[in-house]
Parts: sequence; C-alpha cells; structure tokens
Amino acid sequence: MARLIECKSDDIIFTSGATEANNIAIQGLAKSGAHMLYLPSAHASIVETMRALESRGMSIEALPIREGRVDIKATQKLLRPETLLVSIDAVCGETGTVWDTREVKRILPKHTYLHVDASQAPFVEKLTRSHFDADLLVFDGSKVGVRGAGCLIAPRTIPLAPLVFGGGQERGLRSGTENVEAIKAFADALSAAEKGRETFFAHATRDRKHLVEALMGSGISDIYINEGTKVAPHIINLSLVGRDTDYLVTLLDAAGFAVSTRSACESDKTEGSRAVLALTRDRARALSSVRISWGREARSRDLARFAEALVGAVAFIDKTTLKSHY
Repeated sequence: MARLIECKSDDIIFTSGATEANNIAIQGLAKSGAHMLYLPSAHASIVETMRALESRGMSIEALPIREGRVDIKATQKLLRPETLLVSIDAVCGETGTVWDTREVKRILPKHTYLHVDASQAPFVEKLTRSHFDADLLVFDGSKVGVRGAGCLIAPRTIPLAPLVFGGGQERGLRSGTENVEAIKAFADALSAAEKGRETFFAHATRDRKHLVEALMGSGISDIYINEGTKVAPHIINLSLVGRDTDYLVTLLDAAGFAVSTRSACESDKTEGSRAVLALTRDRARALSSVRISWGREARSRDLARFAEALVGAVAFIDKTTLKSHY
C-alpha cells in the first residue's frame, strides 16, 4: 500500500474506515484558538465533526463554492495566521464533483495542513499522496468492496493527538487490535482499483454521455444535472424538481434499480441533499435530487435499461400525482 500511495509505510494509520480516519485527522489537530475550514459538501464525518468542534467554541468556517469549484479568491480571504487545517474531499460521493485539491493547497501557508478525504477517488483519480498534494490523506475500504478497514496517511511530522487510548497500536493514534484480514483485503482492492482505473474511467465516461443524452432528450421537464466543473463519470446526481423522489426511488427499486435521494450518512430528509444545496444553492434542487452510480460490473445495456425505467417512472409520477411545490 505504501508503494501504491507513494508514502512511507510508517505514515499509514489503519482504521475501521474513513469516518474514524477523518475524525483522527480533524480532532487530532484541534486545539484552543485554532481556525479550521471545510468543504460544506463533504462527507458527514467531516462536516459533523467540524460542527461539533464549533459548538465547543472553535472557529470553523465553510469553504466557498462558485460555479462548481472551490472559490480560491474567496478562500484566500478566509485564511488567518491561526488557520490550522483545511478539510476537503477529493470526489463528492453524492454529486461526483471532483475537487481540485492541488489548487487549494497552492494558496495555503506552510503552517496550514490540507486534509483530503479520497474515499471516492479509486477508479477516478490516481491514488498517490502527491497527486492530491495532501498533508493528511484518507481512504476507505467500503468504497472498494471491503468493509471494516480504512486508513489515514499521516507523517510523523504532523502533531496529531490520539482520540482513543489503550494498547498504543498504529503509532498510538488508533489503539485497539487491527483487523488484519480486512486490512489485507483493503490493500489488495485499492491496488486492483488503480490497475483498472483507466479502463473503467473510459467506459464510464462513454456510458455517462449516453445516459445523460437519453435523459435530457426524453422530454422530462424540470430536470437538472448537479455537477461541478470536473466529475467522476460513474456518479450522476439529477434533480427532478417538484417530484416526490422518494416515490421515484421506490418505483425504480421495483424495476430492479437501486438509487438514492441522499447519502446514507445523511438523516435529515426535510433539508434534502446537503451536497446539492452547497453546490447549486438551490433548495428545490436539493429537495428533489436522485443519486445514480454504477460499478465495474455494469454494462452499457444495463444503463440503457435504467434510462428507460427512469423516464417511465417519472412519466407515471407526472400522470398520477400532483407535482409538489417547494
């Protein structure tokens, strides 16, 4: 794994997954008087951790997003002498937006660390630490088919404090017996993802183009694609404004397709998708979003069948129910 990520083996802190790794990265650096920035569309393990620190009196602010990318000029104005950490995900799990972490790193002073959650990056981005230009880097086993393992890449020069105390495993930053079988499977899966990245990316890009053309040319009204300037091709986030998208999910499930209206880690249905709201600033789109994604096993014919099912389900909803107004 160290060869794959191009880091020292001693830099790797194995965890139970990205949630734990992100908490170690953020809370392990937190201290009185520090200032931290985070991407508001990031995973809940970043956003909720930052909110918890803010509730305890720390100075926390959200990074500004403009036209599908981090607003660098506005971000520069937020930086302070006491800014200790900037947390961002490499790829948004809900919208598929690929964030330019290197662009963010270029504006940070030497005393400010860049923490990148690269959980969604396998099959999309090169997995080396230098590619993300990250000081702290997180990967998650569940995104490559292995539950129960993740890791934080953290050089010893970064003064992290442990959150859990005990046997002192993982340089004392993550006490507790390691799940060796899961870690081995995780390392193998990451390696396989990197080997298959270029082929998968090319196929997914082609299939995405055909799927988007089928949906946008179907005659469905009030349909929007929520995406940044660069995207992971296998993740599409649609807004079908005015429709009951929870009902749509049920109809598609009956047709054999599993999609979702928000991240599994988001519980507040009344606010819709936090990631879509942060990206678009449009509450109607956030409340009516549907996340579509597929993996290596999916074929072009599967996506063509899905497009037909989605168009049919939306037509059924439009004919049989009154559209909601947000």
